[in-house]
Amino acid sequence: MKPLIKPFLILLFLGLTSCEDVIDVDVPTSAPRLVIEASLDWEKGTTGNNQVVKLSTSTPYFENSTNSVVTGASVKVTNNNSNAEYTFTDQNDGTYTISDFVPVINDSYTLEVAYNGEMYRATETLKSVSPIKRVEQSIEGGFDDEVLDVSIFWDDPADEENFYLIRFIEQGDLVPEFEDYPDEFVNGNELDTFFEKDREDDDDQAEFNPGDTVEFILYGISEQYDNYISLLIEQYDADGDPFSTIPAELKGNCINITTPENYAFGYFRLSEFDAVTYTFQ
Repeated sequence: MKPLIKPFLILLFLGLTSCEDVIDVDVPTSAPRLVIEASLDWEKGTTGNNQVVKLSTSTPYFENSTNSVVTGASVKVTNNNSNAEYTFTDQNDGTYTISDFVPVINDSYTLEVAYNGEMYRATETLKSVSPIKRVEQSIEGGFDDEVLDVSIFWDDPADEENFYLIRFIEQGDLVPEFEDYPDEFVNGNELDTFFEKDREDDDDQAEFNPGDTVEFILYGISEQYDNYISLLIEQYDADGDPFSTIPAELKGNCINITTPENYAFGYFRLSEFDAVTYTFQ
């Protein structure tokens, strides 16, 4: 009987490999939505006159096309306190620019985007920010007392609510890190936040090293935007965590007043910001 064993195994293998079926899965898709990237940011020490709004459309997850820019739209921002109107110029590449915008701290502004016969509208207030006082590096301020970390410090104004967004990136990295920071329990104090990179056994350059250059940007943001960005950061940080909650679709503040159910993605934000670059010693 032994000579039959080998032919039997060959026939079994051929039978198993020939039973593969191609299964087509219908992936649900939705109609493209307008995506509005309208962060009007005013750097301390500048006029803030040059601003950009970016418009595109959402694309299906498995779509290979990257050409989703929106041209031919109308973009306008109005200062609700002074009634000054600022019309952005279509650059025919998805960007809409202006060179005479006038930012005024604590003034309210309304964005209006007219596209495909529909009007999108959002209102926000321009928030100020305290200057970054200093930057310090350490091996004691982070979670690992054997690797370098870096901190920024700034003063929080007393007797008022403030909300901050910190953007941090190391030179050479492609994706920045973000952190939101409300002053709910630290009002009127000197505030600080730190960043560090984990040490990796197979990469002695993974952590911060002398000569590495990093950039901090500190934005003043509204409470409304803080609620939005904190959820976005939470969902991003939970990516790949099997125990995290299922991400929900986040809606910004851009409302379609013509067809409400055809809402846009993105957010209209106005912020004063301060930036600093630091090289590790």
